[in-house]
Amino acid sequence: MTDSTALRHAEAVRHFNRFYTKHIGALHERLQKSAFSLTEVRVLHELARGRAQTAAVLTRNLGLDSGYLSRLLTSFERRNLITRRPSESDARQSLISLTEVGHAAYEPLETAAIEEVLAMLGRLTGSSQDQLIGAMKLVERLLDEQPRRGIITLRAPRAGEYGWLVHRQAVLFASEYGWDQSFEGWLARTTGDFTRNDDPVREICWIAEQDDQVVGSALVMEVSASEARIEMLFVEPDMRRLGIGAQLVEECTRFARRAGYAKLTLSTVTTLTESRRLCERAGFVCASSAPEARFGHELTVERWERDL
Repeated sequence: MTDSTALRHAEAVRHFNRFYTKHIGALHERLQKSAFSLTEVRVLHELARGRAQTAAVLTRNLGLDSGYLSRLLTSFERRNLITRRPSESDARQSLISLTEVGHAAYEPLETAAIEEVLAMLGRLTGSSQDQLIGAMKLVERLLDEQPRRGIITLRAPRAGEYGWLVHRQAVLFASEYGWDQSFEGWLARTTGDFTRNDDPVREICWIAEQDDQVVGSALVMEVSASEARIEMLFVEPDMRRLGIGAQLVEECTRFARRAGYAKLTLSTVTTLTESRRLCERAGFVCASSAPEARFGHELTVERWERDL
């Protein structure tokens, strides 16, 4: 990445931060007809979620300075908004809970916040709301320092997702490996053949989803009466090394076996080291290797296979 590109990206993030801060500030100004600051409301919200917490947990969850939080909690205690009791598991820690006064003070703020957000969303169409929420979840996922190990759901594609898979993988492989538009053409032909065949008994497409976000995919396509092939296997870069690729390959293998195939194959190239390791761990063996001119590069294409 060049310096000019990095600076352009940094300015785009700063621009969004200014927009979002202004928007949240306006929201806060309309909502808070009380003595609570926005940070105080965040702490009250965390405590109102139903379980007692320690100051250390609040500091970590909310990203607050421990000294500032300590002063805030002392103020809450003087106003009878919280109680503290010793932790049974760690005598050095106190468990913090809202009092009845604290709940009574917070509940109108929570109601007003929900009503304000609903009013904001009400100005958008249903599809625009979905787009906004999806973008928010993507920002949260990409900026999270620790990749989430949440539940991964494998499901069938929804309307528009075959086209999205073509777009996403073309962009991803162009960015990571410099593959040209011929790869996008191959993706389009593959999805076109798959959707035209429309044979759910012999072929299947899996979408890997976490928290309503697509994080990977894989297709099983018929080669012959006895052989099937895995195509378009990918996992989002920030979600790799979490077992998603292994889960996709396992489900593809299970489906191919149920469909009556005797062999399952997968093609990859030597530069895709993660893909090759995944094949090895899933019990595939490399059956052949040959140099080929593909996608604007001289690549070594490998064919991996597994008996079912």
